[in-house]
Amino acid sequence: MREMISMVVVLTVLTAVSGGLLAAVKSGTQDKIEAQIFKFALAPAMNQIFGEVENDPGKEKFEIEHDGAKYQFYPAKLADGSKAVAFETKGKGGYGGDVGLMVGINIGNDQIVAARVTTHSETPGLGARAKDDPEFVNQFTDKPLDTNLSLKNENGSIDAISGATITSKAVTLAAIQAQDLYKKLKPEILKNIQ
Repeated sequence: MREMISMVVVLTVLTAVSGGLLAAVKSGTQDKIEAQIFKFALAPAMNQIFGEVENDPGKEKFEIEHDGAKYQFYPAKLADGSKAVAFETKGKGGYGGDVGLMVGINIGNDQIVAARVTTHSETPGLGARAKDDPEFVNQFTDKPLDTNLSLKNENGSIDAISGATITSKAVTLAAIQAQDLYKKLKPEILKNIQ
C-alpha cells in the first residue's frame, strides 16, 4: 500500500513539474510565435489585399473581444484616401482542418476590398489551391457586404474549386463569418480607427 501511495505522489509531482515547464515555455514563446505568424501569414495577405497604404496596419492594430473570442483588426489608409480594415476569421470544416481567411473591408462603402487565405492544412494540388489560385479568392473582391458569399450550389455567388468543394466551403464559411462579425462590430471598429 505504501508503495502505491509513493508512486502516486511521484507521478503527481512529475506531472505538475512537466505541466509547469510546458506553461512557462508557452508563455515565454507566445510573443515570438505571434510575430512569426504576422510576418509570414498575415502581413503578406494584407499586402495582397490592400497594396500600397499610407500607414502601417501592423503597428496600428487593435483587438476586440466578441463572444469569448479575441479578434485583431488591422486598419489601413488606402492610396485613394479611403479607410479599410483587415481581420482574420477561420472557416471550420476544411478537409485538413480550419482554413484561415483574411478579409479587407472598405469602411466607407462596406465592400470587401479583397480576401486571401492565410493558413490551411489542405491537400497539396487540391484544397491548397484556395491559397495559391488567385481566381478563387478574387471572387470576393469588391463584393458588397449584403452579397451571399455561399457557394453557387447553395444559391450563393462563389464558384467552388474543382475537386476541392470541402475546402471551398470552409473558405466561404470564413467569409460569411467575416461579414457577420464586421456588421456586429462596426461601431467598435469605427471607435478604434483614426
